[in-house]
Amino acid sequence: MALQDVCKWQSPDTQGPSPHLPRAGGWAVPRGCDPQTFLQIHGPRLAHGTTTLAFRFRHGVIAAADTRSSCGSYVACPASCKVIPVHQHLLGTTSGTSADCATWYRVLQRELRLRELREGQLPSVASAAKLLSAMMSRYRGLDLCVATALCGWDRSGPMLFYVYSDGTRLQGDIFSVGSGSPYAYGVLDRGYRYDMSTQEAYALARCAVAHATHRDAYSGGSVDLFHVRESGWEHVSRSDACVLYMELQKLLEPEPEEDASHAHPEPATAHRAAEERELSVGPGEMTPGDSRMPAGTETV
Repeated sequence: MALQDVCKWQSPDTQGPSPHLPRAGGWAVPRGCDPQTFLQIHGPRLAHGTTTLAFRFRHGVIAAADTRSSCGSYVACPASCKVIPVHQHLLGTTSGTSADCATWYRVLQRELRLRELREGQLPSVASAAKLLSAMMSRYRGLDLCVATALCGWDRSGPMLFYVYSDGTRLQGDIFSVGSGSPYAYGVLDRGYRYDMSTQEAYALARCAVAHATHRDAYSGGSVDLFHVRESGWEHVSRSDACVLYMELQKLLEPEPEEDASHAHPEPATAHRAAEERELSVGPGEMTPGDSRMPAGTETV
């Protein structure tokens, strides 16, 4: 006899919604709204976007992000923080659903703290990325949306990992996540060098995020800039994205052209050059381009 016949047990529908979430009728919705219609309009299909980036260079890891939290065409918060510290030598950028990102970073902070207490030292950046990837992969297919770049410094030096909520884990030198990432990648690919100075890295990160906020409607607000060093991470600056973009445009403006007098000689100068040419030609000589009669020839 089958187990479900004895215990009256049925296997849960893995394709349906999570059994831990309330049904549509149990959600708190505004009065006068049908729950099914409200969830279809204001549910997880709402578009959201951001621009976050991180890159590794010889002086550490740079993390930068915009500060606009959007929900469709509605700007929920213009000054949110999308770079979340995990501990003194590790932080991460957040892209996706804000609640999911904040929740999983709290879970990661707790797990890394417990491991530090058990082992007597903090885990490496690679171990933290592997732990986060393994925890989130078990919730694949439940509309979890977390895309993060873990930036840290451990015994191996500066490290950078990309982790997605489906369990993807990649190691690299440059990552940009969010709807504005194509524009940010264009600036990063043009100006990135591993042997950059610190100020060059700051300028590159600000320029990439500022250009992305100008082109991407879901990104904006300000530009947060973080730097992970061997001594720990630091918040470098928060600059207004619009003002920063205008300053960059002024720096890229071409220099004014030279005066027209240098490019085109004045008529008097041209006339003087013609007189000198005539004086250099003898009375019985004729230049190939001169159609006049020589001075010594008599007309009939």
